[in-house]
Amino acid sequence: QVQLVESGGGLVQPGGSLRLSCAASGSIYSIYNWGWYRQAPGKQRELVASITSGGSTSYADSVKGRFTISINNGKNTVWLQMNSLKPEDTALYMCSVKAWGPRDYWGQGTQVTVSS
Repeated sequence: QVQLVESGGGLVQPGGSLRLSCAASGSIYSIYNWGWYRQAPGKQRELVASITSGGSTSYADSVKGRFTISINNGKNTVWLQMNSLKPEDTALYMCSVKAWGPRDYWGQGTQVTVSS
């Protein structure tokens, strides 16, 4: 199994920055894709950014040019650097991984609030 723990959320003013972290433990060798999702009250969950174990990245149109996803050399931690934050970025941000089995795993989420 894989366990995921997110951190780094908080309250920030519009235009500010936050860096979210997703730390994985367990069967790390089986993970082939990482993703950051977000869900605001009354809204559908959406994929914000993803990265493969090989380092290929993908972003939602709404965050392109502002968010950056990255992975460490040990392939057990993924970060989401969020710059130029807007009120519409306010949501619960959740880390998810796809692992061979096949199986998906989810963290508990970290809250990001962008408010003036």
